[in-house]
Amino acid sequence: MKRTREEKIARKFIGAHVSTVGGPFNAPKNAKEIGARAFGMFVKNQRRWEAKPLTDEDIEKFKKALKEYGYTNEYILPHDSYLINLGSKDEEKREKSLNAFIEEIKRCDQLGLKYLNTHPGSHLNEITEDECIANIAECINKAIDATENIVIVLENTSGQGSNMGYKFEHLGKIIEKIKNKERIGACIDTCHTITAGYELKDEAGYKKTMDEFEKYVGFKYLKGVHLNDSKFDTGSKKDRHDSIGKGILGMEFFERFMNDERFDNIPIILETIDSSIWKEEINLLYSLIK
Repeated sequence: MKRTREEKIARKFIGAHVSTVGGPFNAPKNAKEIGARAFGMFVKNQRRWEAKPLTDEDIEKFKKALKEYGYTNEYILPHDSYLINLGSKDEEKREKSLNAFIEEIKRCDQLGLKYLNTHPGSHLNEITEDECIANIAECINKAIDATENIVIVLENTSGQGSNMGYKFEHLGKIIEKIKNKERIGACIDTCHTITAGYELKDEAGYKKTMDEFEKYVGFKYLKGVHLNDSKFDTGSKKDRHDSIGKGILGMEFFERFMNDERFDNIPIILETIDSSIWKEEINLLYSLIK
């Protein structure tokens, strides 16, 4: 079915990971100010284990702000704490991570959200990748059993250090082990993808990379995208985001991406390095739609 340019634009939901300083209810306002049609956020301080419980007032104000600024939970992609490691060999540390993860899922549910994005976990060179994958899947299954509604969205990683998820096969193997497939999904980070070794800069590389994602994960599981340029090149294993068109990916990649219907109707979130130009970046991306 051939669509007009306006119809194509209407199917792309681009935003950025916005601040929640002062309370989660500030996120929708911050998103609206940059012309975002989607947004990412943290539901607690991402660098601390503990967080004050959400009050009824916090929850009510957040839901009211969503309505006021015209957002629905389908286009919000919250991110969990960077401290959580569901793949750890250490049982005590893994349990601490699992409890924190469950708490974040519950916070998302309280706010009426739909997703929680997470980095899979790290083996810290203490166990094999397969053992780490088994730990991650076991923790996610436990978290799903202990909570309701929220879909866990696994993000691919750059392969820095001992982080899992730098291969699409890792995500696929975890998803395979999840009992309730309705509550698991995936997120593609474009900076992580190229630095992990998947080529995106030319048409052949882009096609091959997307074919690999379909083979090992499946676009049916794709729930969101982190759309970032990269400071470092293919296979560098360095997670350093850059502003759109200012890194190594090249504008041809972003044009190809923006005209790819597989990325319609999901949150596309910028985590680019200069928040002062997010509005310009969003406009630039929409201008690439043919």
